[in-house]
Amino acid sequence: MRVLIVNTSEQTGGAAMAANRLTEALNDRGVKAKMLVRDKATDRITVVRIPRSPLEKWRFAWERAVIWMHNRLNRKNLWAVDIANTGMDITQLPEFKEADIIHLHWVNQGFLSLNDIQRILASNKRIVWTMHDMWPMTSICHHSADCMHFQTHCHDCFLLHAPSAKDLSYRIFERKHEMMLHGRVTFVGCSEWITNLARQSALLKGQRILSIPNAIHTHIFHPTSQAEARKTFGLPTGKKLILFGSLKVTDKNKGIDYLIEALNLLAKDTASQDINLVVVGTKTDEVANLFPLPVHTLPYISDEHRMATLYNAVDAFVTPSLHENLPNVIAEAMSCGTPCVGFHVGGIPEMITHQQDGYVAHYKDANDFALGIRYVLSDEHHSRLSEAATKAAHRYREDTVALQYIKVYESGTLNIER
Repeated sequence: MRVLIVNTSEQTGGAAMAANRLTEALNDRGVKAKMLVRDKATDRITVVRIPRSPLEKWRFAWERAVIWMHNRLNRKNLWAVDIANTGMDITQLPEFKEADIIHLHWVNQGFLSLNDIQRILASNKRIVWTMHDMWPMTSICHHSADCMHFQTHCHDCFLLHAPSAKDLSYRIFERKHEMMLHGRVTFVGCSEWITNLARQSALLKGQRILSIPNAIHTHIFHPTSQAEARKTFGLPTGKKLILFGSLKVTDKNKGIDYLIEALNLLAKDTASQDINLVVVGTKTDEVANLFPLPVHTLPYISDEHRMATLYNAVDAFVTPSLHENLPNVIAEAMSCGTPCVGFHVGGIPEMITHQQDGYVAHYKDANDFALGIRYVLSDEHHSRLSEAATKAAHRYREDTVALQYIKVYESGTLNIER
């Protein structure tokens, strides 16, 4: 069996990380898997870059320009939507032709257009599409928030400057609907949350829809010495450390405003004076002075071994994100025995069992988030939560996830599950 895993990037973003790990896990189990990307970052022979083109750097810019023009030259939510009007035909590549299974992951930002996807669907290859966000089931958005138009027909899109009955979201929905009428796909949600939403989508009616979590390297993400880990990063001993991180920590969707509010509440408590915050990611210097607690900033870490060491260096990982599917970072932290605190949103409640291996706070409730931080850091609960978190993360083992996907590849797309 030959599998071609298709993702925009080799390393940037959660979808890239998940696709990368799945490629490795499949190869370890005798499946001949390759990863096809636009943005290659390593010299790994199992990762193939699409042929370079002088038009490549303009594809994403052209897509943004069309959105901008349809938005009446307004930049509102310019980066929050994708219309897939430009991309590259990968069906003529030798890697595509030799594959038995085409496994799509995150293919936006000018990598694959709707026409390109339609060619893939018409290739008579077996198609699997892992949904890392809602874009495959909606018209143009990656997260629909409270909008349920995708259940019937997208229109009056809240992400557009001038929404209307037949706006850009309506037209792209029509195009996607036509595309999906002629394709048989097994859609896989990384969480039960997104899988259940997909089963409500008018676009995916009649398609097979399953749920399989992302895999993590449990041989890398496991408990180690906290003292040694802190020494590696020059972090203080004798303090309780909480970790907050993101590729771009200033991204409002990552919930930094709620974290600031929660920590302001904690800072009023004299019992919280030994708490320090560790912030990892890009633009950390822009936010360091916004927190009421001592802050230790670290640049973005792409190396898994160093990231595992960082999880082991802290006492808790916090993720106040406002939109999430099944965050890799929670699975990684839990596998290292680090309890997590997150909002009740997306797939987070599936990952964290409230007050058993972490804390699930009421959505957008900074006070409850603060209570959650205090709960997981308490001497009364921390050891129990840490041990339970490590055990709970076993469901994300590479071999467990790879075997689930192999069963999907072998079973085809005949049995519809909705």
